[in-house]
Amino acid sequence: MVFLSRTGGNMKRLEDMNLVDDFLAYSLTIHKTYGEEASRYILGCILQKKIRHLVVVPQKTWYGETPKSHGVRLDIYLDEEDGELYDLEPDQNKSADDAEVLPRRVRFYHSKIDAGNLAAGEDYKVLRNVVVIFITTYDPFGLNRMIYTIKNGCVEEPGLAYEDGARTIFLYTKGTKGSPSKELQLLARYLEHSTAENAGTAGLARLHEMVMEVKADREVGLAYMKAIEIEKRIREEGRAEGRAEAILDLLGEAGCISEELEKRIREQKNLEILRSWQRLAAKAGSAEEFESLILRNS
Repeated sequence: MVFLSRTGGNMKRLEDMNLVDDFLAYSLTIHKTYGEEASRYILGCILQKKIRHLVVVPQKTWYGETPKSHGVRLDIYLDEEDGELYDLEPDQNKSADDAEVLPRRVRFYHSKIDAGNLAAGEDYKVLRNVVVIFITTYDPFGLNRMIYTIKNGCVEEPGLAYEDGARTIFLYTKGTKGSPSKELQLLARYLEHSTAENAGTAGLARLHEMVMEVKADREVGLAYMKAIEIEKRIREEGRAEGRAEAILDLLGEAGCISEELEKRIREQKNLEILRSWQRLAAKAGSAEEFESLILRNS
């Protein structure tokens, strides 16, 4: 995931962002006032069902088994009370290579989520249902469908009931095939172009109100300014050391950093993990809070 949205190589202004821009989507869904309400509305429209209470987990990360193993950082991780787990991924990558590997990327996401939610000794029957949702501004499969729903099944017997609790949904914002509901069509348009003109229903008007409040939120604005500064430094240095130094600079502004924490940050070479820590550092009010967040998300 690219942390900052760009237009023609330039950084997009926060006020010009849409909900397919990962920074705005992330900032809205984790917002202490509007996060759960906005997440419930978006999920409810996509899944066409009533969503219960949600716990929003910012930047949920599962690391590899070893320093050389691949980890994963989920954009928007939502835990429904007594229900399903959701991973919401805004995705504007348009390259053929990115689209080609989407199925394998999703397969890896599901495996990490499952492994992280089954404790040692627990029976497989307690494994939660997981829905991974990609919101794309490009057609991932070229069939002009607004919704592509992917589930496992039996090749020889397509009618065989096979329910493993894993589901993937690709929402293509411009798709028309498949008779999507009017509500979903309007949401898809709003996600890609988050303006008042595209908020023509009561639900979307409320979502737009929340989006505008988040854009005007001083803490969100400061986080974006910090992100721009960090991204600039990273582009200049282009190394894991640069990300580590940026994280330490952010934490240093919030107070003292223990030698143990500084050592842990400097020794981390996985850029995926450092990107996650970078965002947490921008939000944390102290080094202690940052350390608690990375422990909670590990």
